[in-house]
Amino acid sequence: MFNPVDKNAQRLKRHGRSRMNIVGTAVRPRLNVFRSNTGIYAQIINDEIHHTLVSASTLELENMSGNIEGAKAVGALVAKKALEAGITKVVFDRGGYIYHGRVKALAEAAREAGLDF
Repeated sequence: MFNPVDKNAQRLKRHGRSRMNIVGTAVRPRLNVFRSNTGIYAQIINDEIHHTLVSASTLELENMSGNIEGAKAVGALVAKKALEAGITKVVFDRGGYIYHGRVKALAEAAREAGLDF
């Protein structure tokens, strides 16, 4: 009998394990990444007060899809918004995804735009 693998359930397990060690504080909030088939989303979160400080996604950008170019644009946008809000240092939370492709492109674009992690 064929049992299909639930890849999202496995990703959520990985994310839960990493979240035991990754905590966003007021000094270093957490840069969280969510990847869907159609877009990519990034949030900077203070876990002490459970508050989203800054967010960006491909929905905000015109004519951008969830490909690598869209991820680079979202990374630059979230970094720009964070710097305007006075946030320079963050902790990167890849959301259980492999650090490859779109997640890596978003992270590198955010670093190039001025975020430190």
